[in-house]
Amino acid sequence: MSYCASRFATLRRSTVEVKAGSVGIGGVHPIRVQSMTTSDTQDIAATVRQSIALAEVGCEIVRVTAPNVPAAKCLRDIRAQLTAAGFGHVPLVADIHFLPHAAMEAVEHVEKIRVNPGNYADKKKFAVKEYTDADYDSELQRLHEAFSPLVQRCKELGRALRIGTNHGSLSDRIMNRYGDTPLGMVESALEFVRICESHGFHDIVLSMKASNPKVMIQAYRLLVEKMDRAHRPYPLHLGVTEAGDGEDGRIKSAIGIGSLLLDGLGDTIRVSLTEDSVYEIPVARAIAAKAMSLWQPASTPPSAPGASPAQTDAVDPFTFQRRETAALALSSRCSAGADQPPRVIVSAGLVSRLPETVRQLSTPALKDTPPEGLLIRVDTPGDLADLAVRVNDLLLPAEFLVIDAGPMLTIGDFFGLLDPHGGRIMIARRFENGETEALQEFAQLVRRHGHFLAVDLALADLPGFADTLRTLGDEGLVFTLSAHRPSDGHAVGAYRRLREFLRSLGSRAPVWIRNTHPTAVHAENSFLSKLLEASFLTGGLLCDGLGDLVSIETESDPVRATKLAYNVLQGAGARISKTEFVACPSCGRTLFDLQTTTQRIRAQTGHLKGVKIAIMGCIVNGPGEMADADFGYVGGAPGKINLYVGKTCVQYNIPQDEADARLIALIREHGKWVDPEPHQVAAAR
Repeated sequence: MSYCASRFATLRRSTVEVKAGSVGIGGVHPIRVQSMTTSDTQDIAATVRQSIALAEVGCEIVRVTAPNVPAAKCLRDIRAQLTAAGFGHVPLVADIHFLPHAAMEAVEHVEKIRVNPGNYADKKKFAVKEYTDADYDSELQRLHEAFSPLVQRCKELGRALRIGTNHGSLSDRIMNRYGDTPLGMVESALEFVRICESHGFHDIVLSMKASNPKVMIQAYRLLVEKMDRAHRPYPLHLGVTEAGDGEDGRIKSAIGIGSLLLDGLGDTIRVSLTEDSVYEIPVARAIAAKAMSLWQPASTPPSAPGASPAQTDAVDPFTFQRRETAALALSSRCSAGADQPPRVIVSAGLVSRLPETVRQLSTPALKDTPPEGLLIRVDTPGDLADLAVRVNDLLLPAEFLVIDAGPMLTIGDFFGLLDPHGGRIMIARRFENGETEALQEFAQLVRRHGHFLAVDLALADLPGFADTLRTLGDEGLVFTLSAHRPSDGHAVGAYRRLREFLRSLGSRAPVWIRNTHPTAVHAENSFLSKLLEASFLTGGLLCDGLGDLVSIETESDPVRATKLAYNVLQGAGARISKTEFVACPSCGRTLFDLQTTTQRIRAQTGHLKGVKIAIMGCIVNGPGEMADADFGYVGGAPGKINLYVGKTCVQYNIPQDEADARLIALIREHGKWVDPEPHQVAAAR
């Protein structure tokens, strides 16, 4: 059974409806946008103010932490004051970790309860233990007894319940049997689903959050495949936890959430940023709008060209495996495909813009994230001749040149002009239906001169080129899509269909992901919109193992486009070009100011390429989410910081004003510190 109706078009998954107060989730309802207050819950006035502020910017469901019984008792007054202020329609969700007693108090006052199955009535000790079947059954019985009172009270009061698995806080029971895996995350949630269903309770929403978008995507897909086969199709709440702040946090969230929404999965979303919560809402609403613009009624999904009706996609969606590709030597120092990281191509626009673009891209700010290919649009033979003259006078800030050849150009226009700057050139050309002879001629031309051809085909035309491409083989070829029709489905689906077509040919040629058109209809022309589009398309495909070259094609700011491309690659875990930060959003459990601390640590350590640092406000998810981080900075007590190396806490209760220096000393001690270069110091400022 597949996890979605189609991987080529957005056919929304059909779910049962769950009501949180008056707000419907799943069913026929739109995607609901959520966020969370960051105040101390026992500061009732501050929590009410934040809840109102969130509601005023479009937050439809507000979550409030209830770390203990006194905080849970405060939810009564928070609910009453929020209603008195005219926001009675906005449901409150109590966020519960560890304490069933807090949950039993909170359920009396709010419309929805969120429990973490990894720590509800469990304490994570990272204990290694071999569980016999009898031991495991005994643990499940203990869990049933601890969780059942809350389930029964939710049923009596008409409350909704979210079973929210976090990758970083799986129980020792799950870790020892299933490991730190998407399957472990799914089984952790389904243990609780079974308890709910044993009491006839079905007002359930589920989530599978992780700080790694690939893990998060795989876990949700696996959850749906398993849950919908054995249980009811409950709604899903989507989110990438500990995504961080700024551009990086938005990218990671959009990759994880967007990938699932395009597959028709997801009913509520939260963008978790290490910023004031109100800044999460515009991003979440933009993500939801892009996905909903693509929704189609459930019908026969488009099949992939070259595939049989019974098998339309050969990708295993539950495990990550990069598509196997042949190596392509783009220059003496830069190759694509095989085991190489995805290469970044930057658009310079028209030939006339080339000198200005070269000047902009020559900035020291791009030393660590350089454009590797430079894309020039060439529409006429005159443009091509002009390009040959200009590149002789310029030192190109790239390893290879890409000529985006317009339809007016013929093969004859390229004779004698294929080596204008002594480097290798890629010709990108769109071949229309019936142009098989032109494709053969261009392939032979680039091969004769040691260059490359980016073959750009319409999806509907792929079958007509199959025989020609089989005959030509892969030498010197790259495949891409510069445009697609609405009937093709979404852009991610179009590239998936291209991948399936290449598989049917036996082709291992590299694929170039071009961000030239919106993933959704009526996309805005803002930077946020471009960021989301790139995250949906490039990030989503990279998490599926597809993509050897990438380009985000905006001519107005090539420097920003270059940085965005590298940030998307990093967000998808495909290429690391700077320090990786895992930083949780603030909430009432946080023991220090996460925003200023994250910014301060980033300024000091952001140049450490390949180092992963976790900045966690408390211990709820801290040690678990840091499992694959090199170093961790975790709130241990008010004003005190614990420092970790991997999962191991190595320094306890350090005064916060000493913690930054001690973290840097720890990085030095483990041989991962390098002094920043001048351009890195300037960038940090």
